[in-house]
Amino acid sequence: MLNACVAHRGWSGLAPENTLAAIKLAVEDGLIEMIEIDVQLSKDGIPVVIHDFTLDRTTNGTGHVKDTMLCELVTYDAGSWFAPAFAGEKIPTLEEVLCLVKGRKKLNIELKQVGELYPFMEMKVLQLIQEFDLQDEVVVTSFDQQCLQKVKATAPEIAVGLIVGRPPVTIEQLQALGAKFLAIDYSYITKSMVQEFFDQGIDIMAWTINDKESMKKIMNLHPFIRICTNHPEVWKCAIKEGGMEGGMGTFRLASQTQK
Repeated sequence: MLNACVAHRGWSGLAPENTLAAIKLAVEDGLIEMIEIDVQLSKDGIPVVIHDFTLDRTTNGTGHVKDTMLCELVTYDAGSWFAPAFAGEKIPTLEEVLCLVKGRKKLNIELKQVGELYPFMEMKVLQLIQEFDLQDEVVVTSFDQQCLQKVKATAPEIAVGLIVGRPPVTIEQLQALGAKFLAIDYSYITKSMVQEFFDQGIDIMAWTINDKESMKKIMNLHPFIRICTNHPEVWKCAIKEGGMEGGMGTFRLASQTQK
């Protein structure tokens, strides 16, 4: 299918980002291929789903995620900032998200790692992926190349992807990481770059596109570029107006590419 949709932090245009409410909306929509989430560790080493390194923007808490125990994190309201209807939404654990998504959607797990900010985060996330038997249903992504190297060294069967804001990024760079997935700021995507990467078996996800016209421009570059968006409802309009049939993409899993 063409230009598959990735729900950024869940359906975060309709519900508070990285909450079970936003993820559930995306899970229940049959046209969305994949859900993107962000993972950090609590002070006691539990993988939790939240984007910012601090609690202030998306909860009624303050301080750094890494300095807060899970028992405290789960007491914070992660929904009221978005709308009163979501008061009481909590910061979910990665385990809770995997329970919700398993067998229903593919998952893009971004590790919010910077150097050694979160020791052993890669191992803890991989343990959960393996416990849920989701090796073929996830791609683990990060801006941090050392993080991806650790993931690939520990679990070579799991797909990894590099996130970049802007070029340069090379095929050789991705191949050295064992990455078959590139997530890149959509404003830097060109037709020649797309074709070069696809020819080498590397999937591309354009992030984060929330307006219809920009989506259509990216769709016109290549039918297999994934569209990462807060607004899957806008993606549906862009697909319809572009005369394309949306839905599931051609996600290359590590286990499949090795065959």
